[in-house]
Amino acid sequence: EEEEEEEEEEGSGVRVTPALLKATTGEFSLESILLLRLRGRGIAHLGCLADCSNLEWLDLSGNAIAGLAPLAALRALAVLNLAANRVASVEPLRGCRSLRQLNLAGNRLRSLRQLRCLQGLRHLESLRLRDPRGGLANPLCAAPAYRAALAAMLPGLKAIDGQRVAGRGSELFRLCRELDAALDGEDAPAAAVPAEPPQPWVRAGFWEARPARRSAVLEEATRQLGQALRECRELGRRADDSIAQAQRALGRRQHGDFGF
Repeated sequence: EEEEEEEEEEGSGVRVTPALLKATTGEFSLESILLLRLRGRGIAHLGCLADCSNLEWLDLSGNAIAGLAPLAALRALAVLNLAANRVASVEPLRGCRSLRQLNLAGNRLRSLRQLRCLQGLRHLESLRLRDPRGGLANPLCAAPAYRAALAAMLPGLKAIDGQRVAGRGSELFRLCRELDAALDGEDAPAAAVPAEPPQPWVRAGFWEARPARRSAVLEEATRQLGQALRECRELGRRADDSIAQAQRALGRRQHGDFGF
């Protein structure tokens, strides 16, 4: 039933085509596209998106997307926003090996079992299934303990729905809950647990400068800037020559006038 529903929805909306992508990005080659924003375009079918093999950042929020099959080919994709769509299965995202941030708020995911395919994404750090500010959620968010279950299923996550799940931040959250429980008259822990020494809330090397990441867009922009500078220097040289010639000609003319 879900497959039939996806086919009906995909057939009634906008399809991603090479012409659409080139008009949006200004790129002549789909492989050159690194960043793509297609928010709120009425898109129902991802079409040729698989041809954007070097895509790293993709925003598809606010569309009518149900099927994600073309995304399976995007090995370099690191950030994906699918908020406010009609996604009921994320199985194709298994192929997005570089994925770090994923926003699925406001879709049709009904069970955590549908997210098991994300367990192989070793770089996934942030997952959003609910966005209170935008009034977006998934049916599975109705379960009161879905965040804890999700954290257990995907232990590499550092943030769920925008909230930290590891490090000092989560410890502070736990202490606040225990304090609230004590003030409300609930039972306190039976035995006091010795306080652990404070730990840094970021991993070692977090503040160290990272090597610059190569980017085809940056390299092309640098090349074009260098060419423009060379052209400017050449034009300046020609202008100086023209001015010098004009000054010499003017000097000869003035000298001739003095002779009359």
